[in-house]
Amino acid sequence: MAELAPAAAERGRELSAAGFVLGAATSIPLGAAIATSLFDEVGLVGTVFLRLLFAAAALLLIWRSPLRGRSRRAWRLIITFGLVVAAMNTSFYSGIDRIPLGIVTALAFIGPLSIAVYSSRRSSDVLWIVLAAAGVVLLSPGVGASVDALGVFFSLLAGAFWAAYILTSARVGRELAGGHGLALAMGIGALAMLGPGIASGGSALLAPEVLAVGAGVALLSTAVPYSLELEALRRAPAGTIGVLMSMQPATAVVIGLIVLDQGLAASELLAITLIVIASAGALSNARTPPVEV
Repeated sequence: MAELAPAAAERGRELSAAGFVLGAATSIPLGAAIATSLFDEVGLVGTVFLRLLFAAAALLLIWRSPLRGRSRRAWRLIITFGLVVAAMNTSFYSGIDRIPLGIVTALAFIGPLSIAVYSSRRSSDVLWIVLAAAGVVLLSPGVGASVDALGVFFSLLAGAFWAAYILTSARVGRELAGGHGLALAMGIGALAMLGPGIASGGSALLAPEVLAVGAGVALLSTAVPYSLELEALRRAPAGTIGVLMSMQPATAVVIGLIVLDQGLAASELLAITLIVIASAGALSNARTPPVEV
């Protein structure tokens, strides 16, 4: 019986990690779905600004990141990271403004998948590339799906910025301990979107109901999944977390159907499935899981 105790404890840690990751993979698309309710009120750019503003406020409050004592190199990385965050969120929201949430999430996942394949360079990675490419082709307008071409472009652009986010995040993480880098970068991103956000949303940004939804979106899209992923990483290997996070496009399909009433064609569901399988395979040996968009 004593020999079974460590195995049972390990199994318990893995199950709890899976629960945390599932929570994160559900929280992120739920936040994105709720964000669409603000598009008519403050515009797409105004919504991005509110998300970054409240996310920055929450993370800076949690980490209490000092502004002084940072080297020029550290600030260059933080500023770059913040601009990538702003661009990633803007392109992702531009995608979900035009095509279903599940499709946008699947296409954006090409970014983390590309990083995983490039860092691995195993011969078996060719399979994941082929599967992902097949999924993208099926989602291409005029081929397997009747989706908006500009929406596909913004989704893939979000994936490119997601890849840049992962690479920049790793560099910032080596320079700054804990979550200080992310907290300060969110602040930079919010500052970058301040002018465009005010121009887009105007006085509607001050409406109490708009502020409440913006705060909720920030918590669901950033603070909650970030915390859940950290807890999961304490309980399971990064590769395992990466595989579990690759289910995010699938949870986005469910959230899109329930919250936004976005049904998908059979070819679109097949395409998303191919991308999920490719992501799970490529991320199975990744050192770090994909972080939230």
